[in-house]
Amino acid sequence: MVKVYLKYMYGFLILVFMITGTDILNKMLPQESVTALEFALRAAGNNRVELEKVLRRYHANAVDSLKYAAACFLIENMPFYTYPESEQLENYKSYYIWLKETRSRSFEQLADSVRQLFGPIDRMQQKRDILEVDSAYLCHNIDWAFKVWHEQPWGKNVSFETFCEYLLPYRIGDEPLTYWREMYYEKYNSMLDSLRSSDSLDCEDPFVVAEYLRDRLQDNSSFYTSVSPFPFGHIGPHYVQYQVGRCQDLTDFEIYLFRALGIPCATDFLPLRGHTNAGHFWVVTWDKNGEEYTSDFMGKLEKIHKSALYNDDFSPKIYRYTFSVNRELHKQMTAYGEEVYPFWNFPKFIDVTSTYGHSFSKELSIPLERQYHDKRKGRIAYLCASRRDNWVPVDWAEYDARHLIFRNVRNGAVMRVATIENGLLTFLTDPFYIDRQSGKVHYCTAGTGKQKVVLYAKCDLGGEDLFCERMLGGIFEGSNRPDFVDADTLYIITDVPARLNTVAGSYSDKAYRYLRYKGPADSHCNVAEIAFYEKGDTASVKGKSIGTPGCFYNDGTHEYMNAFDGKTWTSFDYSHPSGGWAGLDLGRKVCIDHIVYTPRNRDNYIRPGDVYELFYCDCHWKSAGTVKAASDSLVFCGIPENALLFLRNHTRGVDERIFSYENGIQLWK
Repeated sequence: MVKVYLKYMYGFLILVFMITGTDILNKMLPQESVTALEFALRAAGNNRVELEKVLRRYHANAVDSLKYAAACFLIENMPFYTYPESEQLENYKSYYIWLKETRSRSFEQLADSVRQLFGPIDRMQQKRDILEVDSAYLCHNIDWAFKVWHEQPWGKNVSFETFCEYLLPYRIGDEPLTYWREMYYEKYNSMLDSLRSSDSLDCEDPFVVAEYLRDRLQDNSSFYTSVSPFPFGHIGPHYVQYQVGRCQDLTDFEIYLFRALGIPCATDFLPLRGHTNAGHFWVVTWDKNGEEYTSDFMGKLEKIHKSALYNDDFSPKIYRYTFSVNRELHKQMTAYGEEVYPFWNFPKFIDVTSTYGHSFSKELSIPLERQYHDKRKGRIAYLCASRRDNWVPVDWAEYDARHLIFRNVRNGAVMRVATIENGLLTFLTDPFYIDRQSGKVHYCTAGTGKQKVVLYAKCDLGGEDLFCERMLGGIFEGSNRPDFVDADTLYIITDVPARLNTVAGSYSDKAYRYLRYKGPADSHCNVAEIAFYEKGDTASVKGKSIGTPGCFYNDGTHEYMNAFDGKTWTSFDYSHPSGGWAGLDLGRKVCIDHIVYTPRNRDNYIRPGDVYELFYCDCHWKSAGTVKAASDSLVFCGIPENALLFLRNHTRGVDERIFSYENGIQLWK
């Protein structure tokens, strides 16, 4: 059971009442009928006068009727937005400027430098939009949103409903309130001049405009890192322009950019990815016919059904952020009379899972025989996905033991069902997944049979396949000349490395002073560690590191010397795609018997010397024992068949992922 904190803060109680709609409000105020707009104005307190200035301005002239409706839309939803304020928090955001300027891959070091320079962030003040937004700010946002909607040729293909939800909003999430529309407009609108006057391009199609703009950004280079000096929310329109950071930051830049130029767009997200422990965010926009397109990590816009998000990701659910609160959803959940999981407290999103439904089940039925039989008080059943060894609700349904159905669930990910009992997430089923090929549900119920498991990693290495594949065709050579003109081949890598350390016998029985690994074309000579051994020796030969200098980001972090530093978690990443090599000058001639090599990696293989503990799921996680790794593999015996497994490294790291063990192979879930 995982404890969840479901109590509402008293200061936000008024927000709960607003979401639930007039039925609940009428029970509390039986003599008075209150609209959502009036309730928001009451919540504004002394700031009500500022909001009423906006309403009066647009209500006075019939020409501004749509602006009045837009103002009502913003104000009605304004109580549900807050943002943190702290001078130190803004100082910490300098990290994004320095990250862009240095192009450093030493994210952790840079984040540490920011923390040391500015000191710890003390108490932050939480501000509420409904109490802070003034008339000048709100009118400026509304006027500029209408300006671009009306002046841009593609605006005629944007409905008022779409405009309000996906173009009009003055903010994305919890970033500081900023005048951003005019700044982005002045900086980027001129890029569209040639499109607006073009005879060959459809300048009335928002998608064509978005694609045209993306292709012409002066600096459309971006790079991703999840590392930051502080767990920021949305960092704001100024800092996202550097196009560095998390997927959320890269997505936010496109949202500001498109909306400032009259292109409606939204953020789609998944709470948890299928094979990793994190969620993900990306941009969606529409063409004039309503066809949806996605842009992931600032990449090219693609039709949803052609994107990797449609075909490859196994996440159970996908949602789309809206500016408006999903009052109908909240009304449905609060009707059961119990506190809901925090994700649904103030739901500003809609379910778009079926839009990305390459492989999904319209109905996922949980039969009675697959449910635990202890008595439940909770009336809401939660469908949970995995984050490391924890479970996080990503969908919900009414809990009816004989008719428990979740709708529009994507196939492939491991899930389990839970209710909330006395404030605790309490599981109702064993873990299970829907097979992507057959559509059948497979339950990971621990069996009575026992098995031996041999483990090589603690999380899915699929993201590292590129590094391993880059070694395919790599050549180890020996020579007695430093220019390797007379080089002999010691070994050619013909199989993709499958473990941390791969042993290969030498083809040659000659003695050489100079040894090297020469990466294949287009591999950047990616290699983490190389060791050459004489016959019968347990220690590798030593020498002076030689090779092609220069690494990809020119920051000294991935030079050829890393291949001989004894650290499997550092690597060589040559600055050019081809021509790189790393070697040793032994100072004497040596006959090499065998070679041990390690692909570039993110340190998720089994590392010798680290302490690991294996867990298996049998209703709850149970320990199968703790062991200190003596090599690049671990062996555990007596493990229940068909059980879901989880390997924890007690020494270092947090990248750990659930898996099953089938036919001698770890299968990541």
